[in-house]
Amino acid sequence: MSKTLNLIKTNASNPKVWIVAGITVAGIIVVAETRRRRKKAMIIKRGDFGAFMERFELIPFPQPPPPAAKLPLSGLTFAIKDIFDVKGHATGFGNPDWQRTHEVADKTAFVVTALLKNGAKCVGKTVMDELAFGITGENKHYGTPTNPNMPSNVPGGSSSGSAVAVAAELVDFALGTDTIGCMRVPASFCGILGFRPSHGAVSTIGVLPNSQSLDAIGWFARDPSILHRVGNVLLQLKAVEPRRGRHLVFADDLFQLSKVPKQKTLHVISKAVEKLSGYQLPKHVNFCQFIASNVPSLKGFCQHSTNLQNGISALQALSSAMVSLQRYEFKTNHEEWLKDVKPRLGPEVSRCVLAAINNTYENVKSLYKVRTEMRAAMQSLLKDDGILVIPTIADPPLKLKKRSSTEFHDRACALLSVASMSGCCQVSVPLGEHDGCPISVSFVTYHGADKFLLDTVLDMYASLQEQVSIASNSAPLPDLNGNMDASELLKEKGNAAFKGKQWNKAVNYYTEAIKLNGTNATYYNNRAAAYLELGCFQQAEEDCNKAISLDKKNVKAYLRRGTARDSLLCYKEALEDFKHALVLEPQNKVANLAEKRLRKLVS
Repeated sequence: MSKTLNLIKTNASNPKVWIVAGITVAGIIVVAETRRRRKKAMIIKRGDFGAFMERFELIPFPQPPPPAAKLPLSGLTFAIKDIFDVKGHATGFGNPDWQRTHEVADKTAFVVTALLKNGAKCVGKTVMDELAFGITGENKHYGTPTNPNMPSNVPGGSSSGSAVAVAAELVDFALGTDTIGCMRVPASFCGILGFRPSHGAVSTIGVLPNSQSLDAIGWFARDPSILHRVGNVLLQLKAVEPRRGRHLVFADDLFQLSKVPKQKTLHVISKAVEKLSGYQLPKHVNFCQFIASNVPSLKGFCQHSTNLQNGISALQALSSAMVSLQRYEFKTNHEEWLKDVKPRLGPEVSRCVLAAINNTYENVKSLYKVRTEMRAAMQSLLKDDGILVIPTIADPPLKLKKRSSTEFHDRACALLSVASMSGCCQVSVPLGEHDGCPISVSFVTYHGADKFLLDTVLDMYASLQEQVSIASNSAPLPDLNGNMDASELLKEKGNAAFKGKQWNKAVNYYTEAIKLNGTNATYYNNRAAAYLELGCFQQAEEDCNKAISLDKKNVKAYLRRGTARDSLLCYKEALEDFKHALVLEPQNKVANLAEKRLRKLVS
């Protein structure tokens, strides 16, 4: 600095020196101010968990004078996803190029106005996945909102900022949209309530579309009473409705996709309803077999197997139809803008958009036919008082910046396709934690039964949370083991039943053999084979785990575990099993074919 001053002194009469000096000082000031503003922005961003894109206040309509009743949402604050129009603001759709190329809105979205009229105050717009594509919640341009429960993991999307704002207690509730899981996934990952209403039940006027046949306006809340109050406003529900009985329908086959112990999900729900009046004993259903039999148009979307009755092939087919419908309608809505503007997109969103734009859609009518058949099938299954119980999502939240795999996406979409393709209403309900990750289950009921579902959540929530507390403090349910008496005879009886295609009977014989001798790998391996035939893939995987722990060179156990994991859409783990089988038996044709197919899927 002293050298610079000496230079100025010796050249004080030269005006150019003073110009250079002035520019230098100005540059230093600009850099310092830029750093100060960035630091301030970072502090603000950390303060709101990165949930908000834009902060503003929309003041609620005034409270009518007495004797008028208090407005139902009076005193509550809410945030909205950057997909809803607000007068005087440009709707960004999660992408700066979209915001740059569109005018400010001249009207506020219908649903936002409805909430303001009923006493709630809007405090800003939240971050979302670009163009409402994606279920992780990451955004290349505006950053990823921080999951308050798991800061190193994604919050889920595309309504990520809205979910985070609620989970972090920044607002009382928040609006989002759900196309193929954009409300349900972040609700599950952030450990809050998330409601996707029946398709078409809430007005989408003033809301940007992704895929109008799948899009639904939804809302998040921490408190079931607030979830209920917001629902009454947006769905324009009657204040009183006669109480109905309820029966829960457990989709046992879908819970095989989840790695959370059933003691923390189905067991918790069963115990909760035992203490409530008006609930019948839960029923159990193989949901995939049901829709395979009742949604005949799915046959055109079956990829890996021509037999829809085989495991979760029916759900994979339904998921395939859902993704195709989303892409077709997205292309119809936005292809022209995408080709004209060529927006900068994050890698995951870019991949989805390119797939949508480049695909040709020859059998569009069949997509809508699946949707119609699926809605009718759900009505047939649930009647007037049924509620389907399924996992919200199969896997825990991904680590930040970890690319979502085909396996993660397929397992998620298999479960998310049920409500998206039927148009039914669904609510994601938190049930504590497992291994440090939030657990949630979903209740789904038929199209138009939104009040019935909201009333059910309000009725059950306290009992559910009580049972969650009990389950979290309970020891795991014990496995039964015993002696070796007559175990070989029981195994032979099991083999005979297996050959006669009496799979349940075979399972029973092998189970009795295991009770007598729990150290024989063959018994577990044989029972796994029977479980595979029954479509009980999770049980088959567990039996193979036990068989391998007892006999590390059991080729059949690796083959069967690989088959079970493949059926559960765990492609990477299945691939490792078939590779291991090939190490032990290099000429095994089944392992060789499976290894090649899975390697393509994983890559």
